[in-house]
Amino acid sequence: MKRRSFLKYLGLAASFSGLARTARAATETAAKTGKAPHKILSCNVRVDLPQDNKAGDGWQHRRALCADVIQGQQADLIGLQEAQMKHLQYLKERMPEYDSYALSYALDDFRPANAILYRRARYELISCGGFWLSQTPHVAVSKSWDSASPRLANWVALKDRRSGKEFRFWNTHLDHISHEARAKGATMIVQASEPFPKELPQFLTGDMNAHVNHEAIKNYLAGGWRDTYQAVHGPDEPGFTFHAFQGPQYAQRWGGKGIGRKIDWIFYRGPVKTLAAEIIRDGKNGRYPSDHYFLSATVEF
Repeated sequence: MKRRSFLKYLGLAASFSGLARTARAATETAAKTGKAPHKILSCNVRVDLPQDNKAGDGWQHRRALCADVIQGQQADLIGLQEAQMKHLQYLKERMPEYDSYALSYALDDFRPANAILYRRARYELISCGGFWLSQTPHVAVSKSWDSASPRLANWVALKDRRSGKEFRFWNTHLDHISHEARAKGATMIVQASEPFPKELPQFLTGDMNAHVNHEAIKNYLAGGWRDTYQAVHGPDEPGFTFHAFQGPQYAQRWGGKGIGRKIDWIFYRGPVKTLAAEIIRDGKNGRYPSDHYFLSATVEF
């Protein structure tokens, strides 16, 4: 079976039904408003680790499924976390219609971190950049506040070729150990996004390693960012987005104690309307494309 045909046989009828409803709603909205919606994904694709390979969850075992799930979403913009060069190369081979931008996670060779993918045919790249989430943000691979590893934020400024409208897309991955590093990193991103005109749409994807009551998320919200999922579904906790390759069994394992709450986010600021937002729980035969569920948001501006 050709890999590009694999998605047809995933057996995810419920997921496809949801995608169809979202597509119809977006089409109807575009027809009424004259605006073409933009679909955004946030995807932590999981760094490749020896223990995952032993368990059958290594990148070589799940890369086709991962690419099929992402392709099936037909996104315009994608924020990746934990994507190494092998991940990015494979995904771009499968999805050649996307260009990408990332800072390097190393000084001696190019190791992409927090790559951003965008549809080449739809968007024109105006500028791009990023900074490190540390007290020396312009010093590559720097870290502060007891962060377990260096963290960064990437951004691209894009122009929609259809409408001529410009916007900015950010992508990040906050530290998984230090609470202070998460909170300070979020504050840095807020400060970096604030000087732009209020009329400029901005979007932020990321694995924040933080639930809604964490200081990092409170800093985003206090700084003017808004959650796309909450804009559609309200404030109720939607459940975990990290699941350790276990899917629904992860919640059962923890007895519903809130261990795996939503820690992946798609935020927006500026004159943006969220049309749809979902947690993508696709899998096949008990296997999943990552140890995180991916997120989607469909927006217009």
